[in-house]
Amino acid sequence: MQTLEKTEPKLAQLKTLLTEINDIESAAALLYWDQATYMPPEGAAARGRQMATLAQIAHTKFTEPQIGQLLEDLRPYEQSLPYDSDEASLLRITRHDYERAVNIPPAFTAKFSQHTAECYEVWAKARAANDFATVAPYLEKTLELSRELANFFPGYEHIADPLIADADYGMTVKSVRSLFTQLRQELVPIVEAIASQPVADASCLHQHFPEAEQLDFSLKVIEQLGYDFQRGRQDKTLHPFMIKFSTGDVRITTRVRENDLNEGLFSTVHETGHALYEQGVSRAYEATPLAGGTSAGVHESQSRLWENMVGRSRPFWKFFYPQLQETFPQQLGKVDLETFYRAINKVERSLIRTDADEVTYNLHVLIRFDLELQLLEGKLAVRDLPAAWNARYKSDLSITPPNESSGVLQDVHWYGGATGGAFQGYTLGNLMSAQFFATATQLHPEIPQQIASGNFTTLHDWLKQNLYQHGRKYTAAELIQRVTGSPLQIEPFISYIKQKFGELYEV
Repeated sequence: MQTLEKTEPKLAQLKTLLTEINDIESAAALLYWDQATYMPPEGAAARGRQMATLAQIAHTKFTEPQIGQLLEDLRPYEQSLPYDSDEASLLRITRHDYERAVNIPPAFTAKFSQHTAECYEVWAKARAANDFATVAPYLEKTLELSRELANFFPGYEHIADPLIADADYGMTVKSVRSLFTQLRQELVPIVEAIASQPVADASCLHQHFPEAEQLDFSLKVIEQLGYDFQRGRQDKTLHPFMIKFSTGDVRITTRVRENDLNEGLFSTVHETGHALYEQGVSRAYEATPLAGGTSAGVHESQSRLWENMVGRSRPFWKFFYPQLQETFPQQLGKVDLETFYRAINKVERSLIRTDADEVTYNLHVLIRFDLELQLLEGKLAVRDLPAAWNARYKSDLSITPPNESSGVLQDVHWYGGATGGAFQGYTLGNLMSAQFFATATQLHPEIPQQIASGNFTTLHDWLKQNLYQHGRKYTAAELIQRVTGSPLQIEPFISYIKQKFGELYEV
C-alpha cells in the first residue's frame, strides 16, 4: 500500500497536468462562444482551424503515457480511500476519461473538430435559406465520422452505444428504448385527450414586445433565481446554450422574438438552469474532470426543472406577473394571471422542439432519437432524411413541416456535433427533473409557497447541496438513487403531467 507521502507528489503532478489541459479546452470553448455570438461570418474557416488545433493539443496532452502511468501508480492509493472521497473520485473519473480518450487518435479529434465547425457555419446559412441540400454533404461526412468514432470502442451492442455513453454514461440504446417505450405509451393518450379539448388562447404572448425590455426583465428574473452575474453574463445567439470556462465564468446565451414572449424568457430561464448547476459545483474541483455536470441528462434535468416546474408554475407567476405587467402595461395590463398562465402552458401539436410544451416535447425527442439510430444503422440515407422527418411528424404529431427550416434543419445538434448521443439526454432530463423536484418538495413542502413570494433559496440550496456541489463525482444512476432513494423511473414525470395539465384541460 502506497503511503500518502509517496503518492501526494504524483497526485499533485497529475492535477497540474489536468489543469493545463483544462486551460487549453477552456480557450477552445471561448473561441466557440465567440463564434456563436460575435464573430464575423468570414472568420469561420480560420476559427475551425484554430479550434481543431486546440482540440488536438488538448487530446494529445491528455492521452500522453505520463498520465496513464500516474493513474496506474495512484491506483493502490485510490483503492485505499472511500469511494466517494474527492481524491478517489478524481482518479476514478480521470481514469474513465483517459481510457476513453486513448481510443481516439488525436488526428481524428482535430479532423472532427474542424469538420463540425465548418458544418455549423454551412447549417446556419442553410437554415436561414431553407436549403437542406446545401448542408446534406456535410451531414453525410458527419455521419461517416460518427460511425468512425463509435468504432473506436469495439464490443458494443449497438453502434450508438459509445456515442450515448459519452453524454449519458451508463445508458445504452437498449435502456433508453425501454424508458422511451414506456413513456410513449403513457404520453400518446394524454396528448390525444388534450388535443380533443379547445386549445388555450395564447394570443396575449404574440403581441409586440420590444427586445430590450424582454432582456431586461429576463435578467431580473434569473438574478432572483440565483444566477451570479459576478460569475456570468448573457448574450444573444442563433441557438441558445450555456458554456463554462471556469466556475468563475459560466455564461448563457438566448434569442428573442419580439412577437413571441415565450422565446426569450423561457430560453433564458432554461439556460440559467444549466448555469446554476455549473456555478454550484464545488470550487475545490476547479480545472479538474470533476468540475462539470454528471451527464447530459442530469444537466438537462436542471434546465427543465427551472424552466418548467418552476418557471411555468402558477406560484412563480403569482409573484412575477405583476412585474411583467408593469414592464408591458399596454400588452398585458388587461390580461389576467389565469389567462397568462394558461397561455404559457398551452398544449398543442407543434413543429419546433424548443418551442414545444411540456406534454408534447418528449415526442419531438423520440422522433429525433429514432431517426439518428436509423442513420447510424444505415437504414436511412441522409438524402432521405427530410422526407423521413416529415413522415414521422405526420404520424406522431399529425402535422407536416411546411419547409426544411422548421423541419430537419431546426436543431443544431447533428450539424455542430456527432450524429447520435445527444438527443436522448433531453427526455432523460425531463424524467429526472420530475423525480428531483418531487423529492425536494416532499422534503420541503414549503417550496411552492416560497416560490409564490419570490423566494427560491430553499430549492436552490437543496439542489446545490444534493446535486450541484458534487460535480461529476457520481454517475447519473448513483446520483438519482442517492438523492431520491430510487432509480430513474417515468412515474414522477407522468404524475406531474397528469396533475398539472389534467387540471388545466379538465381531462
